[in-house]
Amino acid sequence: MTTRSVSERLAGTPSVRDTIMSAAQAARLGDGYAMTHAWLFTGPPGAGRSQAALAFAAALMCTNPDEIGCGRCENCRQALAGTHTDLLHVVPQRVNIPVAYVRDTIVPQASRLPTVADWRVIVIENADRLNTDAADALLKTVEEPPEHTMIIMCAPSTDPRDFPQTLRSRCRHLYVPAPAEDEVVRILVEEEGAAEHDARLAAAATMRHVGRARLLVRSDKVQQRRSMAINLAELVFHGAQAFQAVSALVKAAESEAVEAHKAEDEAERAKLENALGMGAKGKGSAKALGGAAASIKALEEEQKKRGTRRKRDMFDLVLVDLAGVYRDAMMLQSGADLPLIHPDYEGLAREIAERVSPEGLVACQEAIAQCRLRLTQQVQPAVAFNGMLGHLRLACNVS
Repeated sequence: MTTRSVSERLAGTPSVRDTIMSAAQAARLGDGYAMTHAWLFTGPPGAGRSQAALAFAAALMCTNPDEIGCGRCENCRQALAGTHTDLLHVVPQRVNIPVAYVRDTIVPQASRLPTVADWRVIVIENADRLNTDAADALLKTVEEPPEHTMIIMCAPSTDPRDFPQTLRSRCRHLYVPAPAEDEVVRILVEEEGAAEHDARLAAAATMRHVGRARLLVRSDKVQQRRSMAINLAELVFHGAQAFQAVSALVKAAESEAVEAHKAEDEAERAKLENALGMGAKGKGSAKALGGAAASIKALEEEQKKRGTRRKRDMFDLVLVDLAGVYRDAMMLQSGADLPLIHPDYEGLAREIAERVSPEGLVACQEAIAQCRLRLTQQVQPAVAFNGMLGHLRLACNVS
Protein backbone atom coordinates (compact mmCIF):
# COMPACT_ATOMS: atom_id res chain seq x y z
CA MET A 1 0.00 0.00 0.00
CA THR A 2 1.41 3.36 -1.03
CA THR A 3 1.95 6.07 1.53
CA ARG A 4 -0.41 8.97 0.98
CA SER A 5 0.04 12.56 2.08
CA VAL A 6 -2.52 14.39 4.21
CA SER A 7 -3.70 16.27 1.14
CA GLU A 8 -4.24 13.00 -0.74
CA ARG A 9 -6.04 11.39 2.18
CA LEU A 10 -8.49 14.29 2.35
CA ALA A 11 -8.93 14.69 -1.41
CA GLY A 12 -12.46 13.28 -1.25
CA THR A 13 -13.59 16.20 0.93
CA PRO A 14 -11.99 19.31 -0.61
CA SER A 15 -13.49 21.74 1.90
CA VAL A 16 -12.05 19.75 4.82
CA ARG A 17 -8.68 19.37 3.08
CA ASP A 18 -8.39 23.08 2.27
CA THR A 19 -9.34 24.17 5.81
CA ILE A 20 -6.89 21.78 7.47
CA MET A 21 -4.03 22.52 5.12
CA SER A 22 -4.52 26.28 5.46
CA ALA A 23 -4.52 26.03 9.26
CA ALA A 24 -1.40 23.83 9.24
CA GLN A 25 0.32 26.32 6.93
CA ALA A 26 -0.58 29.15 9.31
CA ALA A 27 0.83 27.14 12.22
CA ARG A 28 4.09 26.55 10.36
CA LEU A 29 4.39 30.26 9.59
CA GLY A 30 3.57 31.22 13.18
CA ASP A 31 0.44 33.12 12.13
CA GLY A 32 -1.44 33.15 15.42
CA TYR A 33 -4.39 35.06 14.00
CA ALA A 34 -5.06 32.47 11.29
CA MET A 35 -4.46 29.50 13.57
CA THR A 36 -7.18 28.20 15.91
CA HIS A 37 -6.23 26.06 18.92
CA ALA A 38 -9.63 24.44 19.61
CA TRP A 39 -11.72 22.71 16.95
CA LEU A 40 -15.04 20.86 16.77
CA PHE A 41 -15.34 18.33 13.95
CA THR A 42 -18.92 17.20 13.32
CA GLY A 43 -20.46 15.03 10.64
CA PRO A 44 -22.61 11.93 10.18
CA PRO A 45 -21.49 8.63 11.75
CA GLY A 46 -18.69 7.06 9.75
CA ALA A 47 -17.79 10.25 7.91
CA GLY A 48 -14.17 9.98 9.04
CA ARG A 49 -14.02 12.78 11.62
CA SER A 50 -11.31 11.09 13.69
CA GLN A 51 -9.28 10.27 10.58
CA ALA A 52 -9.49 13.92 9.53
CA ALA A 53 -8.36 14.89 13.04
CA LEU A 54 -5.36 12.55 12.87
CA ALA A 55 -4.53 13.92 9.42
CA PHE A 56 -4.62 17.42 10.93
CA ALA A 57 -2.26 16.24 13.67
CA ALA A 58 0.11 14.83 11.03
CA ALA A 59 0.07 18.11 9.11
CA LEU A 60 1.00 19.99 12.29
CA MET A 61 3.71 17.54 13.32
CA CYS A 62 5.23 16.92 9.86
CA THR A 63 8.99 17.54 9.63
CA ASN A 64 9.19 17.68 5.82
CA PRO A 65 10.30 21.25 4.98
CA ASP A 66 8.93 21.03 1.43
CA GLU A 67 5.51 19.43 1.94
CA ILE A 68 3.12 19.88 4.85
CA GLY A 69 1.66 16.54 5.94
CA CYS A 70 3.87 14.53 3.60
CA GLY A 71 2.74 11.19 5.07
CA ARG A 72 6.27 9.79 4.79
CA CYS A 73 8.24 11.27 7.67
CA GLU A 74 8.29 9.52 11.05
CA ASN A 75 6.11 12.17 12.69
CA CYS A 76 3.46 11.84 9.97
CA ARG A 77 3.38 8.06 10.13
CA GLN A 78 3.07 7.98 13.91
CA ALA A 79 0.42 10.73 14.00
CA LEU A 80 -1.68 9.04 11.33
CA ALA A 81 -1.45 5.78 13.29
CA GLY A 82 -2.44 7.57 16.51
CA THR A 83 0.79 6.55 18.26
CA HIS A 84 2.85 9.75 18.33
CA THR A 85 4.24 10.62 21.75
CA ASP A 86 2.87 14.17 21.48
CA LEU A 87 -0.61 12.94 20.52
CA LEU A 88 -3.34 11.96 22.97
CA HIS A 89 -6.03 10.07 21.07
CA VAL A 90 -9.07 9.61 23.33
CA VAL A 91 -11.45 6.85 22.20
CA PRO A 92 -14.25 6.57 24.82
CA GLN A 93 -15.37 3.07 25.72
CA ARG A 94 -18.06 4.01 28.24
CA VAL A 95 -21.46 5.66 27.96
CA ASN A 96 -19.92 8.94 29.14
CA ILE A 97 -16.42 10.42 29.35
CA PRO A 98 -15.88 10.64 33.13
CA VAL A 99 -15.01 14.00 34.64
CA ALA A 100 -12.14 12.30 36.51
CA TYR A 101 -10.56 11.26 33.20
CA VAL A 102 -10.79 14.83 31.92
CA ARG A 103 -9.16 16.21 35.06
CA ASP A 104 -6.52 13.50 35.53
CA THR A 105 -5.54 12.76 31.93
CA ILE A 106 -6.78 15.17 29.26
CA VAL A 107 -6.10 18.46 31.03
CA PRO A 108 -2.58 17.51 32.23
CA GLN A 109 -1.68 16.16 28.78
CA ALA A 110 -2.90 19.34 27.12
CA SER A 111 -0.81 21.43 29.51
CA ARG A 112 2.49 19.75 28.66
CA LEU A 113 4.93 21.10 26.11
CA PRO A 114 5.47 18.89 23.05
CA THR A 115 8.54 16.67 23.39
CA VAL A 116 9.34 15.73 19.78
CA ALA A 117 7.04 17.62 17.43
CA ASP A 118 6.25 21.32 17.27
CA TRP A 119 2.71 20.68 18.53
CA ARG A 120 0.93 18.59 21.13
CA VAL A 121 -2.44 17.44 19.79
CA ILE A 122 -5.43 16.16 21.78
CA VAL A 123 -8.03 14.29 19.68
CA ILE A 124 -11.25 13.38 21.51
CA GLU A 125 -13.54 11.01 19.63
CA ASN A 126 -17.25 10.92 20.50
CA ALA A 127 -16.80 14.13 22.45
CA ASP A 128 -20.60 14.35 22.68
CA ARG A 129 -20.18 11.87 25.56
CA LEU A 130 -18.73 14.66 27.69
CA ASN A 131 -21.38 15.24 30.35
CA THR A 132 -21.89 18.66 31.95
CA ASP A 133 -19.25 18.17 34.66
CA ALA A 134 -16.69 16.79 32.20
CA ALA A 135 -17.34 19.63 29.74
CA ASP A 136 -16.93 22.18 32.55
CA ALA A 137 -13.66 20.55 33.61
CA LEU A 138 -12.34 20.93 30.06
CA LEU A 139 -13.65 24.45 29.53
CA LYS A 140 -10.67 26.45 30.81
CA THR A 141 -8.21 24.39 28.74
CA VAL A 142 -10.30 24.93 25.60
CA GLU A 143 -10.66 28.64 26.38
CA GLU A 144 -6.96 29.20 26.99
CA PRO A 145 -4.96 26.29 25.54
CA PRO A 146 -1.17 26.36 25.84
CA GLU A 147 0.58 28.02 22.92
CA HIS A 148 1.61 24.80 21.20
CA THR A 149 -1.40 22.61 22.01
CA MET A 150 -4.23 21.80 19.60
CA ILE A 151 -7.51 20.31 20.84
CA ILE A 152 -9.78 18.61 18.31
CA MET A 153 -13.13 17.29 19.52
CA CYS A 154 -15.12 15.00 17.22
CA ALA A 155 -18.87 14.49 17.55
CA PRO A 156 -21.14 12.28 15.41
CA SER A 157 -23.68 14.94 14.60
CA THR A 158 -24.85 16.88 11.57
CA ASP A 159 -25.68 19.86 13.75
CA PRO A 160 -23.10 21.47 16.08
CA ARG A 161 -25.95 22.63 18.31
CA ASP A 162 -26.15 19.04 19.57
CA PHE A 163 -22.78 19.65 21.25
CA PRO A 164 -22.49 21.43 24.66
CA GLN A 165 -22.82 25.17 24.05
CA THR A 166 -20.09 26.10 26.53
CA LEU A 167 -17.47 24.22 24.51
CA ARG A 168 -18.95 24.79 21.06
CA SER A 169 -18.82 28.56 21.36
CA ARG A 170 -15.07 28.39 22.00
CA CYS A 171 -14.21 26.11 19.07
CA ARG A 172 -13.86 26.57 15.36
CA HIS A 173 -16.39 24.29 13.69
CA LEU A 174 -15.54 22.05 10.74
CA TYR A 175 -18.18 19.85 9.14
CA VAL A 176 -16.85 16.56 7.78
CA PRO A 177 -19.31 15.14 5.21
CA ALA A 178 -19.73 11.46 4.51
CA PRO A 179 -17.27 10.28 1.85
CA ALA A 180 -18.50 9.53 -1.65
CA GLU A 181 -19.37 5.90 -2.32
CA ASP A 182 -16.49 5.62 -4.79
CA GLU A 183 -14.06 6.76 -2.09
CA VAL A 184 -15.32 4.11 0.35
CA VAL A 185 -15.00 1.50 -2.39
CA ARG A 186 -11.44 2.62 -3.09
CA ILE A 187 -10.51 2.31 0.60
CA LEU A 188 -12.00 -1.19 0.86
CA VAL A 189 -10.37 -2.43 -2.33
CA GLU A 190 -6.93 -0.91 -1.71
CA GLU A 191 -6.67 -1.31 2.06
CA GLU A 192 -8.85 -4.36 2.79
CA GLY A 193 -8.31 -6.30 -0.43
CA ALA A 194 -12.05 -6.57 -1.03
CA ALA A 195 -13.54 -7.37 -4.42
CA GLU A 196 -15.12 -4.28 -5.99
CA HIS A 197 -18.64 -5.82 -5.94
CA ASP A 198 -18.35 -6.63 -2.22
CA ALA A 199 -16.85 -3.21 -1.49
CA ARG A 200 -19.68 -1.40 -3.30
CA LEU A 201 -22.31 -3.43 -1.46
CA ALA A 202 -20.62 -2.70 1.89
CA ALA A 203 -20.46 1.02 1.09
CA ALA A 204 -24.19 1.08 0.32
CA ALA A 205 -25.27 -1.16 3.21
CA THR A 206 -23.41 0.95 5.78
CA MET A 207 -24.47 4.28 4.23
CA ARG A 208 -20.80 5.07 3.47
CA HIS A 209 -19.71 4.49 7.08
CA VAL A 210 -16.07 3.59 6.51
CA GLY A 211 -15.53 1.78 9.83
CA ARG A 212 -18.65 -0.38 9.48
CA ALA A 213 -17.87 -1.06 5.83
CA ARG A 214 -14.41 -2.34 6.78
CA LEU A 215 -15.94 -4.77 9.28
CA LEU A 216 -18.57 -5.91 6.81
CA VAL A 217 -16.04 -6.99 4.18
CA ARG A 218 -13.72 -8.48 6.82
CA SER A 219 -15.99 -10.49 9.08
CA ASP A 220 -18.34 -13.39 8.35
CA LYS A 221 -19.97 -12.82 11.75
CA VAL A 222 -20.80 -9.21 10.88
CA GLN A 223 -22.29 -10.34 7.57
CA GLN A 224 -24.39 -12.98 9.36
CA ARG A 225 -25.62 -10.49 11.95
CA ARG A 226 -26.64 -8.06 9.18
CA SER A 227 -28.59 -10.84 7.42
CA MET A 228 -30.35 -11.77 10.66
CA ALA A 229 -31.38 -8.16 11.24
CA ILE A 230 -32.73 -7.64 7.72
CA ASN A 231 -34.50 -11.02 7.58
CA LEU A 232 -36.44 -10.06 10.70
CA ALA A 233 -38.52 -7.81 8.40
CA GLU A 234 -39.57 -10.94 6.48
CA LEU A 235 -40.24 -13.00 9.61
CA VAL A 236 -42.60 -10.31 10.93
CA PHE A 237 -45.20 -11.95 8.67
CA HIS A 238 -44.57 -15.44 10.10
CA GLY A 239 -45.84 -15.39 13.66
CA ALA A 240 -43.80 -17.23 16.31
CA GLN A 241 -40.76 -17.48 14.03
CA ALA A 242 -40.26 -13.74 14.38
CA PHE A 243 -40.06 -13.89 18.17
CA GLN A 244 -37.65 -16.82 17.99
CA ALA A 245 -35.54 -14.84 15.53
CA VAL A 246 -35.51 -11.81 17.85
CA SER A 247 -34.20 -13.93 20.70
CA ALA A 248 -31.43 -15.36 18.49
CA LEU A 249 -30.58 -11.90 17.13
CA VAL A 250 -30.24 -10.36 20.60
CA LYS A 251 -27.99 -13.21 21.73
CA ALA A 252 -25.86 -12.96 18.59
CA ALA A 253 -25.41 -9.20 18.99
CA GLU A 254 -24.47 -9.55 22.66
CA SER A 255 -22.01 -12.32 21.87
CA GLU A 256 -20.43 -10.29 19.06
CA ALA A 257 -19.99 -7.28 21.36
CA VAL A 258 -18.28 -9.44 24.01
CA GLU A 259 -16.12 -11.51 21.67
CA ALA A 260 -14.86 -8.46 19.78
CA HIS A 261 -13.13 -7.18 22.92
CA LYS A 262 -12.60 -10.37 24.95
CA ALA A 263 -8.88 -10.71 24.19
CA GLU A 264 -8.35 -7.01 24.86
CA ASP A 265 -10.12 -7.19 28.25
CA GLU A 266 -8.25 -10.34 29.25
CA ALA A 267 -4.92 -8.79 28.32
CA GLU A 268 -5.78 -5.69 30.35
CA ARG A 269 -6.58 -7.80 33.39
CA ALA A 270 -3.43 -9.90 33.00
CA LYS A 271 -1.33 -6.75 32.76
CA LEU A 272 -2.85 -5.37 35.96
CA GLU A 273 -2.40 -8.67 37.82
CA ASN A 274 1.22 -8.78 36.76
CA ALA A 275 1.77 -5.20 37.89
CA LEU A 276 0.20 -6.01 41.24
CA GLY A 277 2.43 -9.08 41.70
CA MET A 278 -0.44 -11.54 41.88
CA GLY A 279 0.83 -15.08 42.20
CA ALA A 280 3.76 -13.96 44.34
CA LYS A 281 4.71 -15.94 47.45
CA GLY A 282 6.58 -15.22 50.63
CA LYS A 283 6.48 -12.54 53.31
CA GLY A 284 4.10 -9.68 52.70
CA SER A 285 2.45 -11.36 49.72
CA ALA A 286 -0.86 -11.92 51.53
CA LYS A 287 -1.09 -8.25 52.49
CA ALA A 288 -0.19 -7.13 48.99
CA LEU A 289 -2.76 -9.42 47.43
CA GLY A 290 -5.38 -8.09 49.82
CA GLY A 291 -4.81 -4.60 48.46
CA ALA A 292 -4.79 -5.88 44.90
CA ALA A 293 -8.36 -7.14 45.21
CA ALA A 294 -9.69 -3.58 45.23
CA SER A 295 -7.79 -2.74 42.04
CA ILE A 296 -9.06 -5.87 40.31
CA LYS A 297 -12.63 -5.08 41.35
CA ALA A 298 -12.29 -1.51 40.04
CA LEU A 299 -11.07 -2.85 36.69
CA GLU A 300 -13.97 -5.32 36.53
CA GLU A 301 -16.41 -2.47 37.15
CA GLU A 302 -14.76 -0.39 34.44
CA GLN A 303 -14.87 -3.27 31.96
CA LYS A 304 -18.52 -3.87 32.81
CA LYS A 305 -19.37 -0.25 31.98
CA ARG A 306 -17.47 -0.51 28.71
CA GLY A 307 -19.32 -3.73 27.95
CA THR A 308 -22.66 -1.99 28.46
CA ARG A 309 -21.71 0.65 25.93
CA ARG A 310 -20.41 -1.91 23.44
CA LYS A 311 -23.62 -3.92 23.60
CA ARG A 312 -25.72 -0.79 23.20
CA ASP A 313 -23.68 0.20 20.15
CA MET A 314 -24.07 -3.29 18.69
CA PHE A 315 -27.85 -3.22 19.14
CA ASP A 316 -27.89 0.17 17.48
CA LEU A 317 -26.15 -1.30 14.42
CA VAL A 318 -28.75 -4.08 14.28
CA LEU A 319 -31.56 -1.52 14.32
CA VAL A 320 -29.88 0.63 11.67
CA ASP A 321 -29.71 -2.41 9.36
CA LEU A 322 -33.36 -3.26 10.03
CA ALA A 323 -34.51 0.32 9.47
CA GLY A 324 -32.68 0.32 6.15
CA VAL A 325 -34.94 -2.30 4.56
CA TYR A 326 -38.07 -0.36 5.55
CA ARG A 327 -36.53 2.79 4.13
CA ASP A 328 -35.85 0.90 0.89
CA ALA A 329 -39.49 -0.22 0.81
CA MET A 330 -40.60 3.40 1.18
CA MET A 331 -38.36 4.47 -1.70
CA LEU A 332 -39.66 1.70 -3.98
CA GLN A 333 -43.26 2.35 -3.01
CA SER A 334 -42.99 6.06 -3.76
CA GLY A 335 -41.04 5.56 -6.98
CA ALA A 336 -38.17 7.73 -5.71
CA ASP A 337 -35.07 7.52 -7.86
CA LEU A 338 -32.65 6.93 -4.99
CA PRO A 339 -30.14 4.11 -4.44
CA LEU A 340 -31.15 1.35 -2.05
CA ILE A 341 -29.34 0.86 1.26
CA HIS A 342 -29.61 -2.93 0.91
CA PRO A 343 -29.55 -3.59 -2.85
CA ASP A 344 -28.98 -7.29 -2.25
CA TYR A 345 -32.36 -7.43 -0.46
CA GLU A 346 -34.33 -5.53 -3.09
CA GLY A 347 -36.75 -8.44 -3.44
CA LEU A 348 -37.66 -8.29 0.25
CA ALA A 349 -38.05 -4.51 0.14
CA ARG A 350 -40.41 -4.81 -2.86
CA GLU A 351 -42.48 -7.44 -1.09
CA ILE A 352 -42.82 -5.21 1.97
CA ALA A 353 -43.70 -2.21 -0.23
CA GLU A 354 -46.54 -4.25 -1.80
CA ARG A 355 -47.91 -5.56 1.50
CA VAL A 356 -47.61 -2.56 3.84
CA SER A 357 -49.27 0.85 3.47
CA PRO A 358 -47.24 4.08 3.45
CA GLU A 359 -48.58 4.84 6.92
CA GLY A 360 -47.55 1.37 8.04
CA LEU A 361 -43.97 1.87 6.79
CA VAL A 362 -43.75 5.13 8.74
CA ALA A 363 -45.02 3.27 11.82
CA CYS A 364 -42.32 0.64 11.30
CA GLN A 365 -39.63 3.31 11.40
CA GLU A 366 -41.22 4.79 14.53
CA ALA A 367 -41.22 1.36 16.22
CA ILE A 368 -37.49 0.99 15.53
CA ALA A 369 -36.79 4.50 16.82
CA GLN A 370 -38.71 3.72 20.01
CA CYS A 371 -36.66 0.56 20.52
CA ARG A 372 -33.44 2.58 20.21
CA LEU A 373 -34.76 5.04 22.78
CA ARG A 374 -35.76 2.30 25.23
CA LEU A 375 -32.31 0.75 25.04
CA THR A 376 -30.83 4.06 26.25
CA GLN A 377 -33.32 3.98 29.14
CA GLN A 378 -31.87 0.72 30.52
CA VAL A 379 -34.74 -1.45 29.25
CA GLN A 380 -33.62 -5.06 28.85
CA PRO A 381 -32.71 -5.68 25.18
CA ALA A 382 -35.00 -8.71 24.84
CA VAL A 383 -37.93 -6.68 26.19
CA ALA A 384 -37.19 -3.70 23.95
CA PHE A 385 -36.83 -5.86 20.83
CA ASN A 386 -39.95 -7.92 21.53
CA GLY A 387 -41.91 -4.71 22.09
CA MET A 388 -40.60 -3.39 18.77
CA LEU A 389 -41.59 -6.60 17.04
CA GLY A 390 -45.14 -6.30 18.37
CA HIS A 391 -45.39 -2.77 16.95
CA LEU A 392 -43.92 -3.91 13.61
CA ARG A 393 -46.58 -6.60 13.34
CA LEU A 394 -49.33 -4.05 14.01
CA ALA A 395 -47.83 -1.64 11.47
CA CYS A 396 -47.68 -4.45 8.87
CA ASN A 397 -51.28 -5.46 9.70
CA VAL A 398 -50.25 -8.94 10.80
CA SER A 399 -52.93 -10.60 12.89
